[in-house]
Amino acid sequence: MPVDPQEPLVLLVEDDPADALLVEELVADCTPGMRLAWARSMAEARRELAARPPDCVLLDLHLPDAQGLEAVAEIQRAAVGLPVVVLTGLAEEQTGLAAVSAGAQDYLVKGRVEAELFGRAVRYAIQRKQAEHAAVALQASRLHARENARLERGLLPTPLLRSSGLEVVARYRPGRAHALLGGDFYDVVETPDGTVHVLIGDVSGHGPDEAALGVALRIAWRTLVLSGVAGDRRLPMLEEILVAEREAEHVFATCTMLALPPDRRHFEVARAGHPGLLLRTGRGVEWVEPPGGPALGLVPSAADWPVHEVELPGGSAVVLFTDGLYEGRTGPDGQRLGEDELLELARAAHGLDTQTFVDTLIGRAEALAEPYGGLADDVAVVHVRWTGEA
Repeated sequence: MPVDPQEPLVLLVEDDPADALLVEELVADCTPGMRLAWARSMAEARRELAARPPDCVLLDLHLPDAQGLEAVAEIQRAAVGLPVVVLTGLAEEQTGLAAVSAGAQDYLVKGRVEAELFGRAVRYAIQRKQAEHAAVALQASRLHARENARLERGLLPTPLLRSSGLEVVARYRPGRAHALLGGDFYDVVETPDGTVHVLIGDVSGHGPDEAALGVALRIAWRTLVLSGVAGDRRLPMLEEILVAEREAEHVFATCTMLALPPDRRHFEVARAGHPGLLLRTGRGVEWVEPPGGPALGLVPSAADWPVHEVELPGGSAVVLFTDGLYEGRTGPDGQRLGEDELLELARAAHGLDTQTFVDTLIGRAEALAEPYGGLADDVAVVHVRWTGEA
């Protein structure tokens, strides 16, 4: 006769054959049905649990190798996460209550249980344990959401601007493959002299450790800017912080820093292993990739990050982004969007206003990657435009 996979499997841990026969009869009379496995000792129960984990354990408290509440503790260690129903004698109800206090889901008194009550007790024990697991998972999910919210506030700051002639639009999207915050980060700060400083970066890897490191680097960068540390000293100092804070030696970070003097006619850029940037002018969109140095943390204390000056036509905008924007798969054989195709998408959206341009760029990259699993990496985009207003 075929086994119904919906019938719960119950492991009876009982050394008395007469009591075991009694339980077998109860199981046979249960509606709906259940399946029964029998272990005659705690040692045998451990072997059964390892071979085929049941849905519930029926535990006698008088075994040859485990007695009383000690038996409850041992079966809980051996059957982690499984519901346990204790079997007691007629004069042991207090022991049954103590077992429930120790973590068992219920207790049944031998010789005073009918099939209907027996079946209901076992199924309720299974359901209560499942409810406990669901509650624990929900709490963990809430804690994880709060942790991500705290990290997100650190990764996604409010630009610190002093003048009205600057328009900043920033977006951040977690990658679908890991559904966690990664290490992408950005910031925009205007110092009292009118210089606008922009940062975007990406810590290798995904998850809370990388996100926390990204937060540390972003806050450190803002502190360096506001404290007046010269631009050519910031990347070496950020690398020192990364090396001190990272969890493992293989962790590194890429980043790009811009400095835009008050005249807004040019900007200075330093790149540490990060992709190039897009320059939106009245003529269209160009890919700009000045020479740079290695990512932070790859060759600690031995790297050099040159600073280059780029002309900025009036009314132009600079678009910084992380590589997750163009590394999504767009074909069945592992093809990826790539830098050239990203540039074409940007050129096609050139005439749009700032917010629509950014959202369209991300949206089209996501749409191309959607049939192949979506964008696997986090995406950060910062669009900075100078309006020429006072």
